[in-house]
Amino acid sequence: MFLNSWKFRLTCALLTMTAAAPVLAADGNDQMAYCSYLMEQAQAQRDLLRSPMALAGLTQPETGLPTQLVAGASVGLSEIRKAGLTMDAARKNCALYKATTGAQQDVQYALASLEKQALRNRLALIDQASKSVDELMEKTAKMVEAQNATRLMLFTLQTTKIKLDADRADTASKINTLYVPALSDKPLKNLVAEKLSSEINEQKALDKLTRQNNWDVALSVGIHQQVNPVAQNPQPYGAVSVSYNFASRAINKHLDRAVDAYDEWKKVQEGDVVRSMEVLHQQLLDGVSAQESRLKSLQAESGEIGKNLQLVGNPDTSAAFDFHNQLTAAQLLLQVETGDASFRIDRLREYLAKNY
Repeated sequence: MFLNSWKFRLTCALLTMTAAAPVLAADGNDQMAYCSYLMEQAQAQRDLLRSPMALAGLTQPETGLPTQLVAGASVGLSEIRKAGLTMDAARKNCALYKATTGAQQDVQYALASLEKQALRNRLALIDQASKSVDELMEKTAKMVEAQNATRLMLFTLQTTKIKLDADRADTASKINTLYVPALSDKPLKNLVAEKLSSEINEQKALDKLTRQNNWDVALSVGIHQQVNPVAQNPQPYGAVSVSYNFASRAINKHLDRAVDAYDEWKKVQEGDVVRSMEVLHQQLLDGVSAQESRLKSLQAESGEIGKNLQLVGNPDTSAAFDFHNQLTAAQLLLQVETGDASFRIDRLREYLAKNY
């Protein structure tokens, strides 16, 4: 009963961990606390299994014979074997928990990590464009003072500056709201492979533990004392009993199949890290496709503005200078968007190449 209870708790711990896959993170304190709890449970069960059981009671072997007091101890070889297997199953479960939460964390925060990188790059692009606008505003302000340009021309640049400042504030706010913990340097495909391997090892350990129920060799020793009438000296006794389950072969076949079935189930289970990795893969591919379409459109618009700037050349009239400023401001805004799209495409492709 105690062994079955332990196996039930061990299995429930694994199922609970798997069911919570989308929200788990590989926090070191969390892993240490879980493994500490698990090992204490296993050590308690180990000590229970390998310790002899004390026996005491009254018995009357046959009708008409005196009642006897029996006291002794009993130990089973199978129980001793289960003690070691219980510890091994706990260690394998701990390793599985670490591998699963590690892979889950990388899957869970992959998009957030890429987004944070892209936003930081966007801040740098905004700063570059903002410096160019400042230089253009300074030049235009001097021309306004010399009465070679109107304040309306300067206002157009100020409007662009306001847009860049608003974009900077919005981008910085998005960065601050994104939480990304320290992620593993290992490729995601390796983390998931380790998780799958740990699952198989853990299931095999539970398999071995269950197989020990198929047989047992128990040794009992002690003394018996005649009670009525009371005998002078207690007499020692010893007994060896052997048990074997005739369905062991069939049971073992089912257990082997259960390990394979469990592996196949985890590969298709919604919410499991393997399935989550496949979903992430499709999200990344869709992201590349969307950013490529965005970049193509931005490059077309930038090309049109570039053609107009070539036509304007070096402006020698106030109207031409105003048009030149408007084109330049629009081009700077497009450079931010184009650079952002290009960076996102590069990071997405790099992530795909490394992790899949």
